[in-house]
Amino acid sequence: MSFKDIIWEIDGNIGRLTLNKPEKLNALSNNSWAEIEQAIAEANENDDVRVVLITGAGRGFCSGTDLTYMGDLDVPRPFTGRAGRSRTRMLCAAWVYHCTKPTIAAVNGVCVGAGLSLALACDIRVASTGSRFSSIFVKRAISPDTGTSWLLPRLVGMENALKMMYTGNLVSGADALEIGLVSEVVDPKELLQRAESLAKEIASGPSVAIEIAKRLAHDGLHRGLDEHVEIETFLQGSTRDTEDIKEGRLAFVEKREPVFKGR
Repeated sequence: MSFKDIIWEIDGNIGRLTLNKPEKLNALSNNSWAEIEQAIAEANENDDVRVVLITGAGRGFCSGTDLTYMGDLDVPRPFTGRAGRSRTRMLCAAWVYHCTKPTIAAVNGVCVGAGLSLALACDIRVASTGSRFSSIFVKRAISPDTGTSWLLPRLVGMENALKMMYTGNLVSGADALEIGLVSEVVDPKELLQRAESLAKEIASGPSVAIEIAKRLAHDGLHRGLDEHVEIETFLQGSTRDTEDIKEGRLAFVEKREPVFKGR
């Protein structure tokens, strides 16, 4: 499928999604959300894709919603019928959050508003020293949307989240690291290299087990411990007939690093 607002490419086992409106700091329109949804849908359906890496072209990650966009959708959303009609575009960040594959955001420069929601929806955020984060909604006298008020407290705690949402102040990469908003901060010249290195490391792992781990971690936020342990035990059974589990055991016996194939 041809995209206008993003670049979606698969390189080996990594799906790279690049927001591609650098002249607008990658501001997101309805069409942008539709394209992101389509790319994530393709990643979910493609067993060769083991990690999704999301970044922005140019000098910023995403400046939020494109308030100047007046066009129609250039690509269809991956939802049809009544489900598609009733599904708000604001659920795109949730679609990214529920991606079955591990997701990494490489945050270069500004990351605010709906762009912040998109980064928050990823499993891991690697940021440059030049990155800046803001729940900027309050600066426009509107309340948060696209999942920010759900995602942010879960990452940085209620106090830090409310401080960001109350003030809309910019948070530097260093401060983002301190409050747990990102896991790493690197030099801008090293950002993509570091994010891709992490993506390759994860992609080289046993993807069946990794995807189950992601599902368990997300679902565990809403379950009691005893129930969750039982579900862990049940889902672990899905790994027992994989080639990777056999390779893991053989590598242990032979005292070498395993070579997983994702099946």
